[in-house]
Amino acid sequence: MVQKITPNLWCNGNAEEMVDFYRNAFTDFEVLHTENYPESRDEGLADFQQDLAGKVLTIQFRVHDLEFVAINAGPEFTPNPSISFFVNFDPSRGQTQEQLDELWGKLSDDGTVLMELGEYPFSPHYGWIQDKFGVSWQLILTNPDGEPRPTIVPSLLFTDKSQNQAHYAAELYVSLFDDAAVGNMSTYGQDMGPAKADSIAYGDFRIGEQWLAVMDNGGVEHKFNFTEGVSLSVACKDQAEIDKLWGILSTVPEAEQCGWCKDKFGVSWQIVPANIDELMQRPGAFKTMMQQHKIVIAEY
Repeated sequence: MVQKITPNLWCNGNAEEMVDFYRNAFTDFEVLHTENYPESRDEGLADFQQDLAGKVLTIQFRVHDLEFVAINAGPEFTPNPSISFFVNFDPSRGQTQEQLDELWGKLSDDGTVLMELGEYPFSPHYGWIQDKFGVSWQLILTNPDGEPRPTIVPSLLFTDKSQNQAHYAAELYVSLFDDAAVGNMSTYGQDMGPAKADSIAYGDFRIGEQWLAVMDNGGVEHKFNFTEGVSLSVACKDQAEIDKLWGILSTVPEAEQCGWCKDKFGVSWQIVPANIDELMQRPGAFKTMMQQHKIVIAEY
């Protein structure tokens, strides 16, 4: 699968521990690339990053068919359930309830259950859990006769200030890319707590071969919202694509830093060139990045 959008998980100095945890939890796992912080202030290391000098900055890894990045940083942000990850166990692909239960047991280690593992109207076997690093996973036994989806699907939950915006967000994100489309959109059909009748109980959209899900919060009020704890990075083919996405997605000037921006729903994005790993090997690259808001490739 060609992946355009990569979820980034913020870690409080424990990225390597997180990656080892997922290595042991998932049956299909691979570390792809590791990047370290510079060794000194002369190389662009900021004052608040001095304790991380020379240590791991990012770890890129793959879980089944989705690549992630673990960002080794400080305590500023923590993942929360506003962005979670469906793990689809599809019997037509030989994935079983027993495998689901095994993964649930591993993710439960010092984790927090958000929805108990059991039978629901939308699945014979489903559960939602937040692991000990704050990352949320929705494990679901899918209908083998349904439309095929990847094993891992990021899911955005619109709640609090972004409540009832899921459909609008999906349409906006699809409009940003040439090969993209809205998929299923199922509404609640009746008012459900903070969700309106036409709010999205479950929907998804496609960017290239990659699928993402959206949901409006129904039933109970949640006060969490999107944060930098889980951000979405976009691999852009050139400066023109960076400029286009930045111009639409960046709506909070104070959130702009090092290619990071925040959209009108509160979702954090990293708009970066597809060859960012190569650029970061150039002399002074880290210092250049730390001084930028939007990434300007020509400055590297």
